[in-house]
Amino acid sequence: QVQLVESGGGLVQAGGSLRLSCAASGRTSGVIRMGWFRQAPGIERTFVAAINWSGGGTNYADSVKGRFTISRDNSKNTVDLQMNSLKPEDTAVYYCAANVGYKWSDWGQGTQVTVSS
Repeated sequence: QVQLVESGGGLVQAGGSLRLSCAASGRTSGVIRMGWFRQAPGIERTFVAAINWSGGGTNYADSVKGRFTISRDNSKNTVDLQMNSLKPEDTAVYYCAANVGYKWSDWGQGTQVTVSS
């Protein structure tokens, strides 16, 4: 099992920036990809961005392309999400996830991001 701890959420005005960080520990040797998801009240959890643990290939939800950047530091077992040009509709709880065996199998506790208009 992989343990994930997110940090960096908070309150920001529209147009501002935040950087989320996720620290992974435990059985990280089996991780294929790391990703970020988000969940707003009354809405199911949705995909935001993901990065390959080896090679660094990335993909993004259309709603965040050009504004968010996912990156990793394999030496520190961390994955960051740089969020720029934030919009009120980006308000959600953001979750870090680990893909092991081609399944999003391990999740962090979530960090709240609130964007005021």
